[in-house]
Amino acid sequence: MKLQLSISALNQIYSSKIQETNTLYDAVVYDTRKIVSGPTSIFFALKGGFRDGHDFITDAFEKGIRMFVVKDLPANNYSGAQFIVVQDVLLALQKLAKFNRLKYNYPVIAITGSAGKTVVKEWLSQFLQTKYNVVRSPKSYNSQLGVALSLLEMNESADVAIIEAGISKPGEMTILEDLIQPNIGVFTSFGSAHSANFESTEQHLNEKLKLFKNVEQMFYNGKIDLDLKSNFRPVFPENIKALTSNLNLDPIYLQNASLAITVAQHFGVDAGEIAYETAKLEPIALRLEHFDGVNGNLILNDTYNLDIDAFRASLEHQLNHSQNHKRVVIVGTDDENARKEIRTLVKEFEPISLHFVENNKADLIEVSNAIILVKGNRHLSMEKYAQKYRLKKHKTFIEINLNSIRRNITTLKSRLHSQTKVLAMVKASSYGSGGEKMSHFLTQIGVDYFGVAYADEGVEIRNSGVKTPILVMNAEEESFDDCIQNDLEPAIYSLKQLNSFILSVLYQGKTEYPIHLKIETGMNRLGLQEDEIEAALEIILSQPEVKIQSVYSHLSDSDNAASTFVQEQVEIFKRVVNQIKKRIHYNFDQHILNSEGCLNFPEYSFDMVRIGIAMYGCTSHKSIKLEPALRWQSAVSQVKYLHENSTVGYGHNPLPEAISKIAIIPIGYADGLRRVLSNGQGKVYINNHPCKIVGNVCMDMIMVDVSSFKINEGDVVEIIGVNQSLESLAESMSTIPYEVLTSISKRVHRIYVDN
Repeated sequence: MKLQLSISALNQIYSSKIQETNTLYDAVVYDTRKIVSGPTSIFFALKGGFRDGHDFITDAFEKGIRMFVVKDLPANNYSGAQFIVVQDVLLALQKLAKFNRLKYNYPVIAITGSAGKTVVKEWLSQFLQTKYNVVRSPKSYNSQLGVALSLLEMNESADVAIIEAGISKPGEMTILEDLIQPNIGVFTSFGSAHSANFESTEQHLNEKLKLFKNVEQMFYNGKIDLDLKSNFRPVFPENIKALTSNLNLDPIYLQNASLAITVAQHFGVDAGEIAYETAKLEPIALRLEHFDGVNGNLILNDTYNLDIDAFRASLEHQLNHSQNHKRVVIVGTDDENARKEIRTLVKEFEPISLHFVENNKADLIEVSNAIILVKGNRHLSMEKYAQKYRLKKHKTFIEINLNSIRRNITTLKSRLHSQTKVLAMVKASSYGSGGEKMSHFLTQIGVDYFGVAYADEGVEIRNSGVKTPILVMNAEEESFDDCIQNDLEPAIYSLKQLNSFILSVLYQGKTEYPIHLKIETGMNRLGLQEDEIEAALEIILSQPEVKIQSVYSHLSDSDNAASTFVQEQVEIFKRVVNQIKKRIHYNFDQHILNSEGCLNFPEYSFDMVRIGIAMYGCTSHKSIKLEPALRWQSAVSQVKYLHENSTVGYGHNPLPEAISKIAIIPIGYADGLRRVLSNGQGKVYINNHPCKIVGNVCMDMIMVDVSSFKINEGDVVEIIGVNQSLESLAESMSTIPYEVLTSISKRVHRIYVDN
């Protein structure tokens, strides 16, 4: 940002009376992890679904922040700091964004749609930059907060701005239109995303159209059924066929390209420039990939362009995930001017090691135990360079979309009281997604507690540097010392176990060690019976070594919204909690809901909820839309043509005469694809075609029927994805999604992406 805001301007915007100084503020921050230049930044204490910015004022102050926008003044004294008090911090940030927007008279293009916003924005920017200086929304910033941050990027050196706008409920677009005040509109697509939050399709469409109520011209996807207005122009790919005939793009990307080209033409970009840039268009990977690298490194693969704004966002992301690791940046560019700008930018994020790769140099930088960000122009094939750092080369991998997980947790929290804590279950290597990586990510987004099944799972997470409290659900006596030495909090489910744990705490000289009482209410697994509670309380009250941190139970029928047994369990739980409260005169948390419970029985959220597989988008609830967060993929190793009477695989299995061609895929029951899927019981998808498994599933590979399709070696194979959901694969295996996920082998590589 290049705001150059004086205190007099802030006083004007907020009708405040802040003491005048000579400081000019060039940036706003709302996340203390992103503070680079504290003295010239303004901290907005935003309250989100996970964190309250007011809790981080001390951290911001220690990082140099001296100007704060808050709802509540802090109790502590921060010498030299100034506070602007407002009713709503987000609205205050939006007010500043509107102030900045109105300073400039150059055209502002607003883009909305159910899909394709970011791609159209990036491609349109690519075209316009041949003639104009363009400022645009970073990455996919299009929310109420994202739009405000995008508008704050507008500056006097730009000629045109491109701003994304996304909504999820009624009323939001009116706010965004007032902030953006666009001259030109682009409507990319209209689909079902967030449609559940609107009364009808018509209402949903009309809400989106509010963005364009004052535009001079609006360009829209011709497939959207709109009442034509004089300034609304439909766009079809065939309208500009001459410019796109050589593009190897699917129909959706072709439509996106058509919109970008048409708007560029409207702005007078030369046809020759458009043709030249069009030839370079590629589907944009608007995400960061995380994967384990050689020598203990973590690789952040962000190699789709060298845009300086996107580069800054990537550096912030690297800083957030560094956890005190060395930070290394590797950039592929032959442009000395670009290098100079990159050096200046990277210097803000010291300590950091910067390396340039030129002339497609293949040698890897020698580094270990670092977090490595790889950036570069596509013509240098830096994405291939990044892959050379990969620890494992197995073609089969699981992709975990962190942004989807973030949104799913937000959706779950939206059904609960705002003060309800979240305990995330990360047992069984976080349902197969990787316990350490997921724990760090969930800590960063503000999860309050973790839950594991056994102490060794908690020890592994602790050893990776996670400080968040961890509840051990099945704390065995043999693991008590590990619990105490690693600050793990055991669930107490029997009187014998309680006495044994107190003895272990006593031996280690601890007092008031947090424990969690597990109450039996009808699940009939581990848990204290109601008639054992009084005896447990007598022990706890007589032993200063332990203190009750929480009391909890588990619903056995939470996925049944009409269950009467849930009410019976809750009544028992309430009765036991009241019994404990009569004897224990300090606060402790209460929790009984799991993921399905949050969706079906939010009224029983108490102080905390425990969420697990719903984080990954898996739920039996029909009306609540969660996003699938996992993709399981492989690739075709070989395509084989068969002669008549061929057999395949172990068991000498004969094939139907109709099968003339098979593909061999490097995934088997050792990876978690169960043998029950043999002989046509299961399928995968290749190029969106369903391909049945033929013969028996082997330990390390499967064979599938591709007789009717054009399939090549190296083609992507979908095991879980858009065509085959986790739930449908589990059904094919005659099991449940939990078992599918937790059975996926560790040799299957995990890739973490953050859109």
